[in-house]
Amino acid sequence: MKKTHRRNFIKIAGLAIPATFLTKVSSGSTRILGDKKIKLGIASYTFREFNLDETLNMTGKVGIDYIALKSMHMPLEDTNDEILSAKNKVEKAGIHLYGAGVIYMNNEDEVINAFRYAKAAELKTIIGVPNHDLLDLVEEKVKETNIQVAIHNHGPGDDVYPSPESIIDKVAKRDKRIGMCMDIGHTQRIGLDPAKEALKYFDRLLDVHLKDVDKSTAEGDTVEIGRGVIDIQAFLKVLVENKYSGVASFEYEKDEKDPIAGLAESIGYVKGVLSLL
Repeated sequence: MKKTHRRNFIKIAGLAIPATFLTKVSSGSTRILGDKKIKLGIASYTFREFNLDETLNMTGKVGIDYIALKSMHMPLEDTNDEILSAKNKVEKAGIHLYGAGVIYMNNEDEVINAFRYAKAAELKTIIGVPNHDLLDLVEEKVKETNIQVAIHNHGPGDDVYPSPESIIDKVAKRDKRIGMCMDIGHTQRIGLDPAKEALKYFDRLLDVHLKDVDKSTAEGDTVEIGRGVIDIQAFLKVLVENKYSGVASFEYEKDEKDPIAGLAESIGYVKGVLSLL
């Protein structure tokens, strides 16, 4: 799909999504079936100003089935019983808790605790930032627990993992369950094309943070998806055509005290694109 001007795309998408693309979910809201091509989730940092109950309520309202919790919603220092209680609360809300992060690992104790935490929550994925000198221990724990680690890139100003390439350089010869969580906003902010980077490193793409930014520079800020400079259509096309099996989670960092409108717009835009691919 060629990159389409936002206004024209919305017009096209509105015509291209007939009733056959719609289904009713238990809450009574309408869901566009385009999201079945990719598992869509929420990175709970989106709701950092809200507690876990409020976060789950809002996630349900926007029709998202998967979530990765940040530590303000499931604290890293919680006991195993407290972690399991949080997991049960998520599942009771009809949402699948697949991961947690971003979790920083600056020493051996933090690596060990991250895997304890993930195991207690029965997670598939840790979205993390382990120091380079801890990767041997991370690989050991991955093999021991079968929990994958998706290393997150943070763009300009990050000395540890600024780009997708900086991650792959460190993990290419390691266990395949150690890979990348590509944050497409930070990838764009460092002057790289997220679609090209995803295709180049697809075999190590374990998780995705979906967002849009207003500039392809370090100063780029989060905007509603479709209003920024990222070629969202091209990126999603890479995921669909290569049968991406992970979760692509919305991390909407704008409007932290009232994110629902911008998040819902972003989700609608992505589902509209997916319905046309």
